[in-house]
Amino acid sequence: MDRPVRVRFAPSPTGTPHIGNMRTALFDWLFARHSGGSFILRIEDTDQSREVEGAVDKIYESLRWLGLDWDEGPDVGGDYGPYMQSQRLHLYQDAAKRLAEQGNAYYCYCSSERLAQMRAEQQERKEPPRYDRTCRDLTPQKRAEKEAEGITPVVRFKIPFEGKTSFDDVVYGRVEFENALLDDFVILKSDGFPTYHLASVVDDTAMRISHVIRGDDWLSSTPKHVLLYNALKYDPPQYAHMPLTFGKDRAKLSKRHGNAALLDYRDMGYLPEAMVNFLVLLGWSLDDKTEIFDKDELIRLFSLDGISKTGAIFNIEKLNWFNGYYIRQLTVDQLIDRILPNLERELPREVIRPIDREYLGRIVPLIHERIKLLTEITDLISFFFVDDIEHNAGDLVGKKMTAELALSALKVSCDRLGSLADFDHDSLEDLLRPLAEELGLKTGQLFGTLRVATTGRTVAPPLFETMAVLGKEKCIKRIEMAIDMLKEAA
Repeated sequence: MDRPVRVRFAPSPTGTPHIGNMRTALFDWLFARHSGGSFILRIEDTDQSREVEGAVDKIYESLRWLGLDWDEGPDVGGDYGPYMQSQRLHLYQDAAKRLAEQGNAYYCYCSSERLAQMRAEQQERKEPPRYDRTCRDLTPQKRAEKEAEGITPVVRFKIPFEGKTSFDDVVYGRVEFENALLDDFVILKSDGFPTYHLASVVDDTAMRISHVIRGDDWLSSTPKHVLLYNALKYDPPQYAHMPLTFGKDRAKLSKRHGNAALLDYRDMGYLPEAMVNFLVLLGWSLDDKTEIFDKDELIRLFSLDGISKTGAIFNIEKLNWFNGYYIRQLTVDQLIDRILPNLERELPREVIRPIDREYLGRIVPLIHERIKLLTEITDLISFFFVDDIEHNAGDLVGKKMTAELALSALKVSCDRLGSLADFDHDSLEDLLRPLAEELGLKTGQLFGTLRVATTGRTVAPPLFETMAVLGKEKCIKRIEMAIDMLKEAA
């Protein structure tokens, strides 16, 4: 194809874009950037009854979160606008009228009740549901009678009775469909709004779209589009149909598998870098071993030839692995930038705002290697910021320890810590390791009891580093609280 590469992402504003939508957007964007072409955002808002308020803003927000900028669109303009289909109705109406005048389409006056009855009868006969072409050859007199009754018709495309419709697909190669198996489909509804079939063909032509990249669930609709292109004497784009994504049970991806709104994943603590890397591998590969790609590498390496025919599996464990990997690639300052909004929002009210960034810089290295989701951090580190913590007496008593032994260990530890001049990692280790042996305890027993006493948690970052960050005063205060609790329990 000699045309400049121009691809479009054309979502409907019927909700927040989900994983499947955004994978399509990513493939479009990467192909445009790799080819030095243009990525166009078009909003297909012709189904007014299903439009959700605020959905267009969610589309913008989803694309921006992934870092997918667009060259033309409703908010940035361009030479081929407007980019909202509801503002282009005259183009579709003109095309439908032209097709009818050419004899490639016809006006259909069948009521919804008649169509429902027709489909029910076809179902009874175990026939595929399709329009029975009642209005296909109406005489001008019959049409005039229907018009006089005040019936506003739809416009249907005339499918040829015989022959085949074929096209070349980047992924599937030469594809052919028997025309006899196709339906006379609606191209313009009675309210003057187009169906997807007509609108996409008209707009893709007007906007000079060179390639249409979409899920292979649209493969069976493509012959309808090819017939429309031929009837309108338009040059069709190059098609590339991607494999669908499935759950681990091989069922079509749904919300129960993880096909949630993209922004839900942002709110769950996933990084956009991880999501981009994960999404691109749902149906595309460079080879059979490379998994880690940053966005610049993807732009350089991406090609439509890498799209597979095999359906991809949505594996949340793999996404979690990617997210953990990308979190570990962040510097401490970068990670602080990512988590600060969550901490400002989620830490208890008693914690002074703004959050002390320098103090946070001492905490983050303790948990950097452990986290897989940004949203885990607040729970992991909240004990660093509050004055008082809650102890569980049972947790203070370690394995094969008695309450009396735990109480004694805490008292001795508290006394020794109080006399410690330097409260840093090495000083704490030099004090507490020998103390465990002196008390007749294993290090795990003493350290476990101290961990619960100083953090309120049975699982926390490394003990000595944690105590050093908490500081001497706070550690001693918390150990004294734990001692009082064990006294009461005894």
